[in-house]
Amino acid sequence: MRVLVIEDEPDLARGLVQALREEGYAADHADDGNEGLRKATDCEYEAIVLDLQLPGLGGLDVLRRLRARRKTPVLILTARDGVGDRVVGLDAGADDYLVKPFALSELLARLRALIRRSVGQAETVIRIGEVAIETSTRTVTRDGEPVALTAREYALLELLAHYRGKLITRSVIYDRLFGDDDDTLSNVVEVHVSHIRKKLGKDLIVTRRGQGYLIDA
Repeated sequence: MRVLVIEDEPDLARGLVQALREEGYAADHADDGNEGLRKATDCEYEAIVLDLQLPGLGGLDVLRRLRARRKTPVLILTARDGVGDRVVGLDAGADDYLVKPFALSELLARLRALIRRSVGQAETVIRIGEVAIETSTRTVTRDGEPVALTAREYALLELLAHYRGKLITRSVIYDRLFGDDDDTLSNVVEVHVSHIRKKLGKDLIVTRRGQGYLIDA
């Protein structure tokens, strides 16, 4: 899952990107509104964290222009805590609104909820045969027994599970799992798929040669 953080405060942005990557997200960053809008429209993201007080193009203008082109879930993250500010932000197209200072655990939970709703997944648990994926805790069990996955393995599994029944190309997987700053081997997707199959069963992920991967509906 790929998330864009549009935030101009360097320490906060750095901390958010690091926290998201530790959770297994591919995280990109923009420190002004114009760059943020460009990235948000040029790339596919599962969610966007958007500050309102940005240099260049303001956060509300970013949001309004983005909504003319994309439906990407947007979480506004701002120091503006008035009811009127919330109303304006939500009416401009935001999906959620979180006021600074905030608890990181709450931000991550809100992002998970936004991503679930965007793909029509109301429950926190995705069940695929004997495999259960608990998205709120990012844990996986098989026949009730916990299975240890790396952050990237989990991210790949969750991505395919969210879009269950749909073919996800290798290039899309690479784009959603790795941020702009990642430098990885060309066969990294195949390596992760192989590891997941060893841990959760060889038939869980289907390969369409020359096309991509999917988990059958």
